[in-house]
Amino acid sequence: MNTKEQRLQAICRIISAETIRSQEDLLRLLVAQGYDVTQATLSRDMKQLKIIKKPDSDSYAYSLPETLDKPPLKVEFSGNLAVIKTRPGYAMGIASDIDRKTVPEIVGTIAGDDTILLIPREGYSREQVITALSQFVS
Repeated sequence: MNTKEQRLQAICRIISAETIRSQEDLLRLLVAQGYDVTQATLSRDMKQLKIIKKPDSDSYAYSLPETLDKPPLKVEFSGNLAVIKTRPGYAMGIASDIDRKTVPEIVGTIAGDDTILLIPREGYSREQVITALSQFVS
């Protein structure tokens, strides 16, 4: 059973990771992730999250408010590994973005709720890894 907070976090993750042009698309993705949600509930959730439609390259797409759009990350290194801390509920979405973009400086990630274990590729400095991560945060 999914709570409202989990559903709100899922909505934020989806909108951060995907280009969503309609509530129907968002509803389909939520249902595919196991959320039992109606169109009316989704509309209320979107209003609560202050989700807006912004111009996109082709037309308009949903976007989170600027304060939620790209969550702040804190990166700490230990040897050849990095640990990334973010807000609760954001780690899996960010890790998925990093893995999907196949950044050459990064081998892969493992995510929890608010923590990502990042494995940098050998031969890249910490500064290069942080620079590569900059495309995922503002």
